[in-house]
Amino acid sequence: MPIKSRIRTIPHYPKQGIMFRDITTLLKDPVGFRTTINEFVNHYTDVKIDKIVGIEARGFIIGAALAFQLGVGFVPIRKKGKLPAKTRSQDYKLEYGTDCIEIHVDAISQGEHILIVDDLIATGGTAEAAVNLVNAMGGKIVECCFVVDLPDLGGSSRLEKQGQKVFSLCKFEGD
Repeated sequence: MPIKSRIRTIPHYPKQGIMFRDITTLLKDPVGFRTTINEFVNHYTDVKIDKIVGIEARGFIIGAALAFQLGVGFVPIRKKGKLPAKTRSQDYKLEYGTDCIEIHVDAISQGEHILIVDDLIATGGTAEAAVNLVNAMGGKIVECCFVVDLPDLGGSSRLEKQGQKVFSLCKFEGD
């Protein structure tokens, strides 16, 4: 079952010219969702991971399910002002604006092996901000993984140029 075939494309969302890749159609499909998590589990079963960091919001869904299956902890990275305890923050640029993400200061211990998870990588701004947060806390990033990669927007290359390993289950090229 190809995962890519279960992802809906919404033209011109959130603005003109953007081809939004919506994984909610993948998530609502029990076979598609299970296949997605199983493919990640198979990829990471023999990799040392202490915690999975999921990026708000769809990264929570994939990351939490994967953390459960791998028997490791899960840490959310959220939009500014959403976490209740003391946080560390990082500003970043999106392909269509700017934002800020945060993580609890006690979420990652020095030297822990971290897998960063999100649904999609486009320009890489959000993922790069997550990498910066994890690095600032002393975590060792194992890899950054995504359900979807939009390689023409350069996010994966951006992370790789910073020394990060990147893995995705499918690519939508030309968007």
